[in-house]
Amino acid sequence: MTGIDSLNDYYGRRLKEDRLSELHRTADRLGADFAFVHGNLADPSAVASSFASRRFDRVIHLAAQAGVRYAAENPQAYVESNLTGFTNILEACRHAGVAHLTYASSSSVYGANTRMPYSEHHSADHPLQFYAATKRANELMAHAYSHLFGLPTTGLRFFTVYGPWGRPDMALFTFTRNIIEGKPVELFNGGNHRRDFTYIDNIVDGVIRASDAAATPDPAWNSAAPDPATSSAPYRIFNIGNRQPVRIGDYVKAIEHRLGKKAEIILRPAQPGDMTDTFADITAIEEATGYHPTVSIEQGVGAFVDWYRTYFGV
Repeated sequence: MTGIDSLNDYYGRRLKEDRLSELHRTADRLGADFAFVHGNLADPSAVASSFASRRFDRVIHLAAQAGVRYAAENPQAYVESNLTGFTNILEACRHAGVAHLTYASSSSVYGANTRMPYSEHHSADHPLQFYAATKRANELMAHAYSHLFGLPTTGLRFFTVYGPWGRPDMALFTFTRNIIEGKPVELFNGGNHRRDFTYIDNIVDGVIRASDAAATPDPAWNSAAPDPATSSAPYRIFNIGNRQPVRIGDYVKAIEHRLGKKAEIILRPAQPGDMTDTFADITAIEEATGYHPTVSIEQGVGAFVDWYRTYFGV
């Protein structure tokens, strides 16, 4: 196994380096052969070099410039990482004859669509943020390579991933830190947004299951009534969610319960570009791979809070 990452400065490097150390320790404990390459996927020579020195039968592409609001400040970072970087991965997989490329998309691609639960068979052509637009572009780029070059590709629309070792700009990290430090917690839209929070262990299980089952052409695909989730090419899209939407306000209550401490809440109006709710229909990935989420919000939030206290010593 080989991992490639630029360890950029979008947030502090310490957490990224500690994650990497934990990954090496886990690989050693399991007797796995793991190598890390410090490189930028937006650099075609770095990607080509990595593929030339190793033989990959599967590629799982999770690298991206994340964060929906940062895109308003620095859209070029999303172009470089999410579009240029993904193009380099597609080209490398094509020329290396990779058997299957699995890549991260996002539930944010559903954008202005309010038909719930979100299904891969619904339209996803009205994104509300530039980040979402780049992830939708990834899906279309992947389809072109699947069609032109027969590269099997599977896009995974993640629904609000959370858990230990998560990003410090995510709500769970911010809420937990602020409650511990006695700082107020801001809830937008009166805390009434609902999110289909999906615990990291369930996400990992879905990614592995999807990667192990290479995409194939859909023999029932009809060009006169095209299904957005499949194709006559070896291409498909899956949601990976928990199928259990939770109010943000109730999410905070789960953190309060685990910490044994009440939050000071400040209610704010909704922010531009925010999706009111997310709710995943996961029938397709369940039927294709046997994926089934098992971790409740209480269990997942509890595991994160315990990790946070241990990691930061609070």
